[in-house]
Amino acid sequence: QVPLVESGGGLVQAGGSLRLSCAASGSIFSIRTMGWYRQAPGKQRELVASISSGGNTNYADSVKGRFTISTNNARNTVYLQMNSLKPEDTAVYYCRTEGRYNSWGQGTQVTVSS
Repeated sequence: QVPLVESGGGLVQAGGSLRLSCAASGSIFSIRTMGWYRQAPGKQRELVASISSGGNTNYADSVKGRFTISTNNARNTVYLQMNSLKPEDTAVYYCRTEGRYNSWGQGTQVTVSS
């Protein structure tokens, strides 16, 4: 299993920045991909960004150029640096790992005020 603990959400004004963190534990050697999803009220959960064990990244078109996904050297923590935030970025953000075990974090609220 790969338990995940997220942190870093909050309230920010439009144009501001936040950094989300997600710490993985347990069978971290089995992780192939780490990523962030988000779900806004009344909408489906969507992929925001992902990073593979080889370092390849993938971003939703809506966040390209504003958000950056990265990991630490131990690859047990994934970060999402969010800049130039917009009100439409408001959502609950979930960390996700995929591999031998697929795991979701508990979610962290990001609210961007206009």
